[in-house]
Amino acid sequence: MTITYYQLLVYIHLLLFVLWLGADVGVFMLGQHFRKRKKYDLPQRLVLLQLLVNLDMVPRTAWALMVPLTLTMVDAGGWWDLPVWAIALAWLVGGLWVWLVWDAHSHDQTERAARDRKIEGWLRIGLTAFYLGLGIISLVKGAPLMPVWLATKALMFGLIFAAAIMIDVAFKPVGPQLGKLIAEGSSDATEVPLLTTMNRTRIWVWVVYALLLATAFLGNIKPF
Repeated sequence: MTITYYQLLVYIHLLLFVLWLGADVGVFMLGQHFRKRKKYDLPQRLVLLQLLVNLDMVPRTAWALMVPLTLTMVDAGGWWDLPVWAIALAWLVGGLWVWLVWDAHSHDQTERAARDRKIEGWLRIGLTAFYLGLGIISLVKGAPLMPVWLATKALMFGLIFAAAIMIDVAFKPVGPQLGKLIAEGSSDATEVPLLTTMNRTRIWVWVVYALLLATAFLGNIKPF
């Protein structure tokens, strides 16, 4: 049996998808338990939150690696003839993104982490525009991604980026709200605003899940 380079890339792609979605479901479940103020005391809930933050590094890493991997796959599969420098640039961007994510995690609550996350934010905005533009142009012109399913998949990947960015935007008030909860203790005054923020964030989480499943369907079934 001969395993081709493209088949190996597809396997890695599937593995990253499983790690992304599977670990993210774990993050979601930990968040659900953190919300249960009547079941867990505050120290227990803070432990759950710490576990959530650590587990969240898995989908964040998988997401970053998806960028160079998807472009390498379309080139290796003959869908888009990319120059070597473009593939190398994609892996450089992916590597930078992974480093920013882990460096910010390792230096959390510092100016260095804030700088890393700011750079990462601009990087994600740029990649969102890239995938949305790639998908739209390909659907309109039939190039550079010719199969409709692949062009649609690129567009939906861009939408995943946009929805994931909105998760972080919606989640941003949690920092100050959590600090108030820790300082003042559990009460309606400290819990309700935090719960409201988490409920708003969950909307975008569900959007990401739906888009991920739809994108996986397109890549495997290739309906058009």
